[in-house]
Amino acid sequence: MFALLNHLTLHYRVDGRLQGTPLVFINSLGCDLRVWEGVIQSFTNQPGIIRYDKRGHGLSDGPPGPHTIRGHTHDLYALLNFLEVNDVLLIGISVGGQIAMDFALQYPSRVLGLVLSDTAPVIGTPELWEERIQAVRERGLAGMAETILSRWFLPEFSQTRPAEYRGYLNMLSRTSPEGYIATCAAIRDADLSGSIGAITAPALALCGAGDRVVSPEQTREWAACLPKAHLEIIKGAAHLPCIEQPEAMANAIGEFLRKDCHV
Repeated sequence: MFALLNHLTLHYRVDGRLQGTPLVFINSLGCDLRVWEGVIQSFTNQPGIIRYDKRGHGLSDGPPGPHTIRGHTHDLYALLNFLEVNDVLLIGISVGGQIAMDFALQYPSRVLGLVLSDTAPVIGTPELWEERIQAVRERGLAGMAETILSRWFLPEFSQTRPAEYRGYLNMLSRTSPEGYIATCAAIRDADLSGSIGAITAPALALCGAGDRVVSPEQTREWAACLPKAHLEIIKGAAHLPCIEQPEAMANAIGEFLRKDCHV
């Protein structure tokens, strides 16, 4: 389904009936809403699940960049208003986690809980993201895909699950280069480190044990700045545990929802 929001068409999917407080899943860079398929299977009894493609990703429009995290936050705000949803439980991974953090800071009364996976208030360095932007401009995403996937997954993923690996390689390769670059710029310019201490909602910080983008040590450091957060490490996963270990991720989220959010 599509929603026209401020001259931007976003592709979204609603699983189940929207009643009560739905779970809202926010994707990582270079991904679309399908990355959550393995996780949402454990939440069929929840009062609705919302997944959507960020601007410049999947089937959503890709307006000219650069984009900002605040711009992505405004997209989510407009989508939830369009769906007439007020209170939410946000689940974001990587840049999706930054969007979830910023949303909780901008609209604290609407967020009942946060799951922040393999993310940080600052991800990488400006120099790293400039290098990535230039590399994608020169080589395209197809030329960069295997290098990028080596950071998404543990080394054995491509050998033990070759069909899935190939599918995600295709997904990334077919992502709009302009949309990818524009979101790289958003991550490059994002620094929420001075603000996250104001997040009042309960939070679960998740991190793949083998994540080389945001390490468990980095996650532990920033999670300690949130007044109501705790950390869990997911074994057998790198940057995208929603794909490598969806059942373990779903179990951690489910326990958090029951104990901390009383859902």
